[in-house]
Amino acid sequence: MNQTLIDIGLILLAYVIGSVPFGLLIVKLRTGKDIREIASGRTGGTNAMRAAGVGAGLFTAIFDILKGASAVWIAQAVSPHHLIHVLAPVAAILGHNYSVFLPDFDENRRFKGLRGGAGGAPTVGGAFGLWPVSLAIILPLGVVVFFTLGYASITTMSVALFAIIVFAVRTANGFPWTDVLYGVLAEILLLWALRPNIKNLLAGNERVVGISLHGWIKARREAAKASEQKF
Repeated sequence: MNQTLIDIGLILLAYVIGSVPFGLLIVKLRTGKDIREIASGRTGGTNAMRAAGVGAGLFTAIFDILKGASAVWIAQAVSPHHLIHVLAPVAAILGHNYSVFLPDFDENRRFKGLRGGAGGAPTVGGAFGLWPVSLAIILPLGVVVFFTLGYASITTMSVALFAIIVFAVRTANGFPWTDVLYGVLAEILLLWALRPNIKNLLAGNERVVGISLHGWIKARREAAKASEQKF
């Protein structure tokens, strides 16, 4: 019974850790701006980069990765149950996406919900905590997706998919199946948080972030069309 209470406490602690809005704090310190009032309004690394530059985005991403990883490490240090080690980073992702520190109200001061990020970085961190080698697989693949397609939303969704694949391969080699469950639950949370982005993607209105192969090809096509119209 005591361990059950401890495990519940670990999940709640992981949620609180995930709730720390590093993006908001970093952007506020660097520029004085409120990241919630910029572009997507999310507190993750991509929006921090939009609000305060590459450095702010990078530091936000690092701290958000550590949120997911630290949730695993604390759970591993305190609980003997591997399922808790898996659920702790899921709780951190939930806290990141719906931070207890970021309540949102309408113009009449009525509670609308909780603000936060989309969950990509803490998802990478949770996978890293469960199996450190996964970082060397998931992070480079995520970078390739980002610089190929240029969509932060697709990159975010892809990291959980990569986690599922990585842990599924490990399961085939005798490792716990619950690690695959981590990837599945993380993907569900990311897809739910990114519902507006998915609608934009289907409508062809999603923002391209920075330099990407997709953006370069699109720009070349638009330039070619503009050139043709001149003649």
